[in-house]
Amino acid sequence: MTPKSPRSKSTPPSRAHKVRPGQDIINPKQATQFPGIGMTLPGYGSSARPRKGLSQAQPPKVGRLRRFFKKITLKRTVITLVLAVLIVGGWLSGKVAYDLHKLFGGNLFSIFSTTKLKGEDSGRVNILLAGNSADDPGHNGANLTDSIMLVSIDTKNNTAFLLSIPRDLWVQTDNNGWQKINDAYVDGQTNGFSAPGYPKGGMGELEQIVSQKFGIPIDYYALINYAAIKDAVDAVGGITVDIQSPDPRGIYDPDIDYATHTVLADYSNGEHTLNGEQALDLARARGEAYGSYGFEASDFARTQYQREMLVALKEKADSISVLANPAKLSSLADAIGNNVTTDFSLSQVHRLYDLTKPIKGSAIQSLSLNDANGKDLLTNYDIDGQDSLIPALGINNYSAIQAFVAQQISGNAVAKEDASVVLLNGTGTYGLASDVKSELVGQDFNVSQIGNANTTDQVTTSIIDNSNGKDPATKAALAKIFGNNFTTVNPYSSVYSANFIVVLGTDQSGSSSDQTTQ
Repeated sequence: MTPKSPRSKSTPPSRAHKVRPGQDIINPKQATQFPGIGMTLPGYGSSARPRKGLSQAQPPKVGRLRRFFKKITLKRTVITLVLAVLIVGGWLSGKVAYDLHKLFGGNLFSIFSTTKLKGEDSGRVNILLAGNSADDPGHNGANLTDSIMLVSIDTKNNTAFLLSIPRDLWVQTDNNGWQKINDAYVDGQTNGFSAPGYPKGGMGELEQIVSQKFGIPIDYYALINYAAIKDAVDAVGGITVDIQSPDPRGIYDPDIDYATHTVLADYSNGEHTLNGEQALDLARARGEAYGSYGFEASDFARTQYQREMLVALKEKADSISVLANPAKLSSLADAIGNNVTTDFSLSQVHRLYDLTKPIKGSAIQSLSLNDANGKDLLTNYDIDGQDSLIPALGINNYSAIQAFVAQQISGNAVAKEDASVVLLNGTGTYGLASDVKSELVGQDFNVSQIGNANTTDQVTTSIIDNSNGKDPATKAALAKIFGNNFTTVNPYSSVYSANFIVVLGTDQSGSSSDQTTQ
């Protein structure tokens, strides 16, 4: 056999044998049919004419083709996902819009506009919330509004307060005479309440009673079925409450939730995350059943947790985890749309959302009439065997309650704190404490008492601070008037129990006298 002649060094290698790093090596003799695509590449066992510029010795760059098909598949997948999101999102948005329309009425497009709220020009919007069990068919007295709450929003300072109104408050209804306030809604619904300046029906009568007794104008109302609590809490994925009972064991109410066959409340002190059913049970628990503990304040404890849960729900609903989740927003709209009756319009709700969104949970005060700046403004009242509540000053005497509410809606932080101040004359100047009292009362200080100090030689006014940091606005205002001479040493503890005791010195009198008097 004649050996083949060696290739000349000057002869370049064939391009068909040149392989770039990473390039697929394809044997032209292999099958050229691409499974699942149904095409044969030209020049690979095909009779079709090769594409221009592609010789039989130049196989196509299959790696690039594969990447080309992957890109097409990826684009189709993305388009499909986008369409799915648009369809589902559009359906959810339409569903939310329908729920809002069902609740607030008006044109669906009103949600894109805002209308100024009543009370907004004065800087405060007041809303009356009432809850009943009308959605619970087996419940006795289901239409009684056992939960009543006043929500007051300071639109200028981004603050608010929630004030619970006890269901057992003894009031005079429009047609049924003296009744507990939780019967006012039923009375108004049954007898067709109608009065100028108030909505018609049950919520109108309840609104009139609260407005007149508490001395506060009410701009809007919302009647809420208890199911709204359960559904709304589930819609946002649960809420966290902080149980702080005076009982070291926490709280326990063995009354049974017949839907779940569990007790209404069994929690240790500390934070607990509740689902909708648990939140609803806690809103109902009063600790009245045998074996209960942690509910020393009975219904007042229940309303305290109701206020806390409302703030927690507001915070959770404002969170990005809810606002960015169309499904949760839809469920929340369902919870509200199916369980709430209100006189807000859709555009007004939009405005309400704009006003309340900047308000943080820490800027919302939780208030109760049985602990109004340390005072109980209510007292027990037994009438015909019914345990009820009346103002501490006497039946139908709401002056102290109205003063407390006025303090809360005042723009004066000192008035809101209502910290007690005692003035003691530490000099020989006649009538000094009385004169200073007139000045402080004019600035909304709560001067509870005046008297004489243990000395007549006080030069610099000093302030005994017994507030434990609970009244910072009052402390700052006193410092501005009398100077920053504070102490926590209290030689008058056996005589006076005020938040602040001001011992007036000659720096306030300008002169001295031998006669010591208030």
